[in-house]
Amino acid sequence: MKKFDVIVVGAGTGGCLAAKTIADAGFDVCLIDRKRREEVGEKICGDAIGKHHFDKLGLSCPTGEEVERKIIGVKIYSPSNETVFHVAEKEFFGFILNRRLFGQRLLNDAIDAGSTFLELTHGVEPILEDNCVTGVWARDLKTEKQLRFSGQVVVDASGFSAVLRKKLPEMGIDANVNKEDVVVCYREIRKLKKQIPEEDFLELYLSQKVAPSGYSWIFPESGDRVNVGLGLAMLGRFPNPKTQLYDYVLSRRLFEGSSVISGGTWYDPARRPLDCMTGNGIVIVGDAACQVNPVHGGGMGPSMMGGKLAGEAIVEALEGDDVSQGGLWAYNLRYMDGYGAKQAGLDVFRIFLQQVGDNDLDYGMEYRLITEEDLLKAIMGEEVHLNITEKTRRVFRGLGRLALLNKLRESVNLMDKVKTLYLNYPTSPQGFEEWRKNAEKLFEVAKSKLRF
Repeated sequence: MKKFDVIVVGAGTGGCLAAKTIADAGFDVCLIDRKRREEVGEKICGDAIGKHHFDKLGLSCPTGEEVERKIIGVKIYSPSNETVFHVAEKEFFGFILNRRLFGQRLLNDAIDAGSTFLELTHGVEPILEDNCVTGVWARDLKTEKQLRFSGQVVVDASGFSAVLRKKLPEMGIDANVNKEDVVVCYREIRKLKKQIPEEDFLELYLSQKVAPSGYSWIFPESGDRVNVGLGLAMLGRFPNPKTQLYDYVLSRRLFEGSSVISGGTWYDPARRPLDCMTGNGIVIVGDAACQVNPVHGGGMGPSMMGGKLAGEAIVEALEGDDVSQGGLWAYNLRYMDGYGAKQAGLDVFRIFLQQVGDNDLDYGMEYRLITEEDLLKAIMGEEVHLNITEKTRRVFRGLGRLALLNKLRESVNLMDKVKTLYLNYPTSPQGFEEWRKNAEKLFEVAKSKLRF
């Protein structure tokens, strides 16, 4: 049995930030991952992240070969492609990353801080004693031997698979995520015959026909390479995202003669964060905690924030000799205040968008029912205010689209209520169950009232 102060399962963005933060404070950290060391950071995703995440975390921005391309804005296309929003504000500046090199930097930061890193080590399940997590059972993928790690605190940063969270006893932490809150994505890196015009912009395409309750994207990388993909919600009998990508996106003239460099599928828990992310001796971070922007599915920034905040709360709990759920509770409070409240509000907006058909999306964008500024705020996780004038009401009444206007107004009102509730997250586990019931009621209202 190997003993540490803290065991972090998963060396993604959240896990590495948690490990570094705890090791920086002088504690003995073991960071394990099922990948080989040189493969850490490789992940199928959109690879895009805004600069504002680095500013908030006090983390140095990607440089050199970590950056495939700097991005100055995003173009959002209506279902008909006749309306295009150009979102290009100073604060939207960001990067398309070389995901592996960026991940390697975060891993090296954690190791340099003093973390012990073990590659090819697969976390299997938590070790439990008296309803408290006291370690992790793992498997050495080189020898297939079972390993036992003992620690005062365990961090589940194992991504969407959430290998530890799903095997916890009742602690207030949801074991499973509803299928309807998951987005399945397929993405390819392609080599084009020529570079994309306006290569400093991300391109997002909205269409319920092409990507039901999701979107497709074309993100430029360095030279003549692009990151092209499609994500859709796992609602009802959803189509295959790879088939949709090939039928509707890769069939465009832009991709004539292009070749595949790599491709693959992944899953995103595109919803609000888990109601509770701490238990006795355990915290949940990153995709395992549903720390993702519900509107566009970006998870690197929220995961890094979650990792840092979790690390800080764990350090305080260890120093105070209290690693119970209550001793770790500060992590819940700080995440909800720092990003969780915005994320929960955006989850209401996601529910609204999932109900809107392509015709309504076309009208809404054409008549600027939602503006570029509104979309920028939604992308950034900021508060959205709609200015629905009497003239707008008359136009949409004349178009026979008054229901869209009313549903949008209702969604904004519910977003405000949800954010207020999350900003008043309970200060201890004692008030949690009542808070959770109130949150569940609000989202039940959202799902019923925002249906068309």
